[in-house]
Amino acid sequence: MLLAQTTIESGVAEFVRSPNGGLIVTAGGPVIVHREHIVATAARHRLPTVYWNRMYVAGGGGLMSYGPETVDQYRRAAGYVDRILKGEKPADLPVQAPTKYELVINLKTAKALARADEVIE
Repeated sequence: MLLAQTTIESGVAEFVRSPNGGLIVTAGGPVIVHREHIVATAARHRLPTVYWNRMYVAGGGGLMSYGPETVDQYRRAAGYVDRILKGEKPADLPVQAPTKYELVINLKTAKALARADEVIE
């Protein structure tokens, strides 16, 4: 755990040193496990960060997220389960990409990270 946190710290610090630096956090096991530490480290360094899921923004204090709408994905998966239970073969069902995406912005965090003299709502 300590090794991962050290890696996160050094990775974020690398982005901070870049001119006009920012960070995009994509999905993955370690990212979810260390979610709170990633959000806190990015905030401490005032690094603008875009996350793949709203949980980083709504409950974690991250700046913004853009990604597939989770509820819609579950709803569509239920449709697949229904089709399979009615006798369709899973191998015959088409692969589907998400059709609904959501952009979530945490205004409180945006104000805290703002490098401008004013944030307009």
